[in-house]
Amino acid sequence: MEFLEYSGAVFTPWSMLILVIGTVGGLILGATPGLSPTMAVALLIPFTFKMEPAHGLILLGAAYTSSVAGGAISAILLKIPGAPANIATALDGFAMAQKGEAAKALQMCFLSSAFGGIIGIFVLIFLTPILAAWALKFGPSHLFWIAIFGVTIIATLDSKSVVKGLLSGCLGLWISTIGFDPIQGVERFTFTEHLDGGVHVIAALIGLFAIPQIVEMLETGRKKKDMTLMKTSHHSIWASVREVFGKVRALFIGSFVGVFIGLIPGAGGQIAGIVSYDQARKFSPNRKAFGTGESEGVVAAESANNAMVGPSLVPLLTLSVPGSPTAAVLLGGLLIHGIFPGPDLFTVHADVTWTFINSMLIGQILMLLFGLYIARLAAKIVLIPPPFLAAGILILAVFGSYSVQHSLSDVFVMFTLGLGAYFLEKFGFTATPMVLGIILGPIAEANYIQGRIIAQVGDGMVSYFLTGPLNITLYVLCLASIAYSVFMEIRSGRQTALSGKTKQRKTRRK
Repeated sequence: MEFLEYSGAVFTPWSMLILVIGTVGGLILGATPGLSPTMAVALLIPFTFKMEPAHGLILLGAAYTSSVAGGAISAILLKIPGAPANIATALDGFAMAQKGEAAKALQMCFLSSAFGGIIGIFVLIFLTPILAAWALKFGPSHLFWIAIFGVTIIATLDSKSVVKGLLSGCLGLWISTIGFDPIQGVERFTFTEHLDGGVHVIAALIGLFAIPQIVEMLETGRKKKDMTLMKTSHHSIWASVREVFGKVRALFIGSFVGVFIGLIPGAGGQIAGIVSYDQARKFSPNRKAFGTGESEGVVAAESANNAMVGPSLVPLLTLSVPGSPTAAVLLGGLLIHGIFPGPDLFTVHADVTWTFINSMLIGQILMLLFGLYIARLAAKIVLIPPPFLAAGILILAVFGSYSVQHSLSDVFVMFTLGLGAYFLEKFGFTATPMVLGIILGPIAEANYIQGRIIAQVGDGMVSYFLTGPLNITLYVLCLASIAYSVFMEIRSGRQTALSGKTKQRKTRRK
């Protein structure tokens, strides 16, 4: 096997040193709100200019894999996802931290990430030629239906009320339309010059999750009687290993969804994490516990995030079509070193390609080892008094928002959305459906418009969007997701009514 033939190049001292630096750096950059995996890889590209191609790609690949997992650190400890891919992790991870299980949540996060990541890399190694041809079949109509499938999850994601979840998600979809039309270039809802460039997803993500947390921490600090620290307890790594591999269903749902979404050009890790979390909840007997600190939610989300990494490189390496935004940046790294993806990549540049892929496999193991070590130290963040922690988060929030586009407008947008989310939470609305709407809105809109343009040339709108095995499968999944949400809402309402009647009967008897 070719990948074994070139495996020795990864274990040279210089290669291993670069791999360690990339892994640790990726974990740190990923844990910093605002510095997404895409930005982490982009920041490191200039450092590879003077390196050999293989060494440069090792650094970028290590940063990619570890920054995806590193984003879970801030998601679990602060409820501020380090990147959009970690949104679903925050739902149960932060609740676990509030229960004093921060160390356990972080350990389970890195174990799940390593499992999903290794599965994803094996898919990249053994199934690349087959899956590359399959990935090419996805067009605008299919990506539109995948985005709509994500929208169907909005109603029940992190919300006790389906109506409020839908309203919050619709608000996010509207926010995503602010700025310039992606196809025609027409301005929409730009009430101020600060909105000319639209609402960047990272600024929105930081604002909607960070600012409400900061305000709540400052409120807690003012009420000195109520000022208590979150507790954290030591947790055995081996106990976490047993618990993670006891969640076989969540591990395989996350890994399968991550591989599937990773293969689709342009989908990205944020969709993989959210969809896998939703599917794990639907198939779990403890679905009501999700959102309250259910470790199965962390396992499903994090295994999907890293399982997406390897398959996202399949269309990149074979067809020059990036499977995710970060893979698009990696494409730039390849071109800088004179390596052009395509059919000849595994023959003409076989030494560089297989060294890069093997390094990502070893990088998953290093990410696990360093992640588990960091988990012990990072879990102590919850011991910081709320007012001081709020000040630190505020600095990171401003830095993260500004660093995306070096624009103060993003900082103003971040504060505005954050304060709005804080007041909406008082009325039972949550930030997660809104963020999901902001992420999925541009994907659905751009692919719908592209599909409409293609349909005008071909057989028409109905034929383009509704015919074909892949289209039919995807919109049937959308209908099934909606039907399931409605069924669970009706069932939950009946159970609540029955429990209410039972309580009334007991009260009358007394």
